[in-house]
Amino acid sequence: MAKKPELDPETEALIAWCIEVEKFLVAGGATLEQAQDHIEEEVEWFTDQYYDGLTPEEAAKAALN
Repeated sequence: MAKKPELDPETEALIAWCIEVEKFLVAGGATLEQAQDHIEEEVEWFTDQYYDGLTPEEAAKAALN
């Protein structure tokens, strides 16, 4: 079995933040698959929102508008 690559703490934090955004996207009406696809397609935009200090809820609201 292949060993899972280790991620740096900053990358882990970004992934955790995206998981929270995903929950808000689903609460806003997206399916889980749609939310995941959207985050993957717009990963640069979401990364910018993360580094700009938006909360997951704020980023999801902006994405849904």
